[in-house]
This record gives sequence, C-alpha cells and structure tokens, in this order.
Amino acid sequence: MTRHLGWIPHKDRSETTLFLNKVTEEWTTSRGFPLVVFSHSDPADLVGMFRAHAGGFKVNDGYVLASRAWGKGCASEILGWLVERALAHPAIYRAEAFCDVDHLASARVMEKAGMIREGRLARYVVHPSISDTPRDCFMYARVL
Repeated sequence: MTRHLGWIPHKDRSETTLFLNKVTEEWTTSRGFPLVVFSHSDPADLVGMFRAHAGGFKVNDGYVLASRAWGKGCASEILGWLVERALAHPAIYRAEAFCDVDHLASARVMEKAGMIREGRLARYVVHPSISDTPRDCFMYARVL
C-alpha cells in the first residue's frame, strides 16, 4: 500500500500527531481539505484518506487507500466527488492529480473520476519506498 506514496510511513504516534496537526492547520486556513474515509459496511473501519490542496485557481488531490478497499470503486467515487466540489467553487478552474507511471490502478481511478491524462512529467516526484531519485508521473486534470 505504501509503495507509490511520496512519504515514508510513520514510525510512531508522534509522527502521526505532527501530521494531524498539519492537516488540521490546513483545514482551518482553507489551504487543504483532508477527508478520512470509512467503510460503508463498518463505520469504524478507517480505509483511507483523501487530501485536496487549494492554491489559487486550482486544487490538487491526493489519496491513500488501504489494500482491502482496492478494486471496489471507493477511490474513483470519492475523487470524482472531490473534483465536482472543487470545480463548483467560482474561483477554481482546475482540479488535478498525478500518479507514478507504473501505478496504473491509480491512473484508472483518475480516469474513472472524469479526469483526463494531460501528459507525462519527467522526474516529478520521489517515492521513497521505490527510489531516492525523482520518478516520472502522469498528470491528470479536469478543467472548466
């Protein structure tokens, strides 16, 4: 589950606490909108997190989902909802997300969410679980 993330999984609760403080600050300053996701069948079962980063006229979405939730349409449903909400705001003209070129399941999620592949970004992001050097990514977006 952590192979294509842009960060290393937290080693202890203190790292998670710092992260939660950061996303809380993003929420209160309207720079980011974290959304935790629970299972329909078990409301106590945390299955992932989505995070929309607002910046000027665009929103960049990212997500992580537990492997037990893969292949069930959860990611594309929520990402589609986030894209719709973002583009409904009068100041937002672009909703975007990217994925590693080898993460074809994530690419399909973005396509199912109504996003269009705009291109390949060379050496765009480091995925520390794969390599210490930047890797190529596909950029997806939906624009008004």
